[in-house]
Amino acid sequence: MSSVYWFTKSRLPSSDETESLLALLEAAVEGAVRSESLQGWLEAVVRCVGAKAGWLARRAEQWEVSYGAAAWQEYMGQVQAHQSFLTHTQDCEWVGTYPTDDGMLLACPLNSQLCPNTVLLFLVKAEDPDVSKRWTVALHHARALLSWIVRAIEQARTLQAQALDLRLLLETTRKLAACRDTTQLLEAIASAATEMLDAERASIFVWDRQAREVVARPALGVEGGELRLPDRYGIVGEVLHRGEPAIVNDVTEHPRFKPDVDQKTGFSTRSVLAVPLIDPTDRKLGVFEVLNKRSGGFSTRDRWLLERLAEQVAVVLQNTQERERLARVASDYAAHQAAAARIVGQSRAIRELRATIARLAQTELPVLIQGESGTGKEVVARAIHLQSRRRDGPFIAVNCAALAETLLESELFGHEKGAFTDAREARPGKFELAQGGTLFLDEIGDMSPAGQAKLLRVLEEKSVYRVGGTKLIAVDVRVIAATNRDLARRVEEGRFREDLFFRLSVVTIQLPPLRQRRDDVLPLVEYFLERFCHDAGRARLELTDAARRRLLEHDWPGNVRELRNLVERLAFLAPGPRIDADEIERILATTALRKEAPGIGVPTGLTLSEATAEFQRRYIREAIERAGGNVAEAGRLLGIHRANLYRKMKQLGMNRDG
Repeated sequence: MSSVYWFTKSRLPSSDETESLLALLEAAVEGAVRSESLQGWLEAVVRCVGAKAGWLARRAEQWEVSYGAAAWQEYMGQVQAHQSFLTHTQDCEWVGTYPTDDGMLLACPLNSQLCPNTVLLFLVKAEDPDVSKRWTVALHHARALLSWIVRAIEQARTLQAQALDLRLLLETTRKLAACRDTTQLLEAIASAATEMLDAERASIFVWDRQAREVVARPALGVEGGELRLPDRYGIVGEVLHRGEPAIVNDVTEHPRFKPDVDQKTGFSTRSVLAVPLIDPTDRKLGVFEVLNKRSGGFSTRDRWLLERLAEQVAVVLQNTQERERLARVASDYAAHQAAAARIVGQSRAIRELRATIARLAQTELPVLIQGESGTGKEVVARAIHLQSRRRDGPFIAVNCAALAETLLESELFGHEKGAFTDAREARPGKFELAQGGTLFLDEIGDMSPAGQAKLLRVLEEKSVYRVGGTKLIAVDVRVIAATNRDLARRVEEGRFREDLFFRLSVVTIQLPPLRQRRDDVLPLVEYFLERFCHDAGRARLELTDAARRRLLEHDWPGNVRELRNLVERLAFLAPGPRIDADEIERILATTALRKEAPGIGVPTGLTLSEATAEFQRRYIREAIERAGGNVAEAGRLLGIHRANLYRKMKQLGMNRDG
């Protein structure tokens, strides 16, 4: 404001009119600022200089008063009566004067770029002989100031309109963010766009890159609610591939308009506004289209508004699709976890086991699961976890027999960077990874004495120190341990700590071997057949009566794991749709576990070292064959971890792939 005041003051004539002109300009500025309108500016000027009236006239088909000061209604007739005078004044570069019965009418045109077809008018008293000169100067300076005021007010109005649009966009985006599935989201977007742009219909065309199609959602009037079009089809295809918006206010004049879509939907398209949907990484997602502006045609403001909405929609759409993908992954994972923890069977032992699991799941008690190899100890541990309040937390399984004593502390408790030679970065241990969930310690009976002491300390203190660390880390973990050994006997033999045994075995579950619950054999076979036939992509196999009898006769020394491996081989390798006893017998003959070591002959004439290595090679090879080629399973049969078995095979010169 001060710069305008100085600019005006420096150019005022040095005369008696200076004071009144300064007052006029000051009043103009004050009035415009106070009222934020041209009406307020005119009223301030009229009051300051004592004019009878003031107007701002604009011409469309004829001259009309847009703003007026005091008593303008009374003199409006005079303004409208002098159409030719106003027209002539608009083309002049200076002030026009016109005597009337009520005084002198002064007029000057405003800047045509800011206010085209606009004239500023004052009606003043005519008694003063110098009125023309004095008011001409006043009006000249008022016109300069008014041009600035008009520009400021127009800019303010533009900013206010944009602020209103942005508030509307923000509110719309907030509502869209509450949508949880893509279909609901796209319908909400279409509804919001039609309301914001005063249009009849809107659609989101999602780009299916693989199919080279765009899919309209929602697609009103189309059977199934889905409309698929080639991704280069019509106006939508042009906007998608060019990446630029399009305004078509008369579709009959646009060469890319395709009327057959209207024929399919029963809708009559008159005008189209379409903008590309682009995510923050500049990846095209589709096209946002709005049809039929209700009043007039689509404007550049409509385009700006739809582009801003499309920016928000692209982010929300991408987030919603990612949320749906993660939900599907979580659902699949939950289904996989549930399948891995399913306890199949209807024998009395299994029914009692289910009841025990249900009771234990509601507690935080440590559990020790004992049973032969292959009876399903980890399955039971997972079932307890999934039925407990920790079900949403992690389930971390650790094979204690596979952990060398030098690595045990690092694996279970973690280590800091530089704690030892290979510690290139800090890493959390299994206890930290299981935070809020369950830690399953398998083969706990094979843990070293030093490892037992460290584990006991953590269980008692419920906190760990990382190797090389000084910070005490609290852990909230439920521990479930399992073993195929008689821990009580190992305690008597001094091979397992008694205090750790009592800490782990607050509740003990003894799993019966499969040979003691033969009623569960066929239900387990049927369950695994359905599962593995699905994985193999084939129809479910049928068992002959002879095959069922053979399965029931077998002792299953490898328990459920052996049965599972047998059924998996049948599902993938059986040549026909039916399984007979001969096929089962053939597989059992090559994979069945035996109580004694198989007769593996070693050639004579070898040194003891050579004979030992040859025996180990043959024994390992035989175990892998019994496990159906599964090295991890062979390691279990041999009592060592898969990684250790691979190392041993390498030492013996055995081909890993062979």
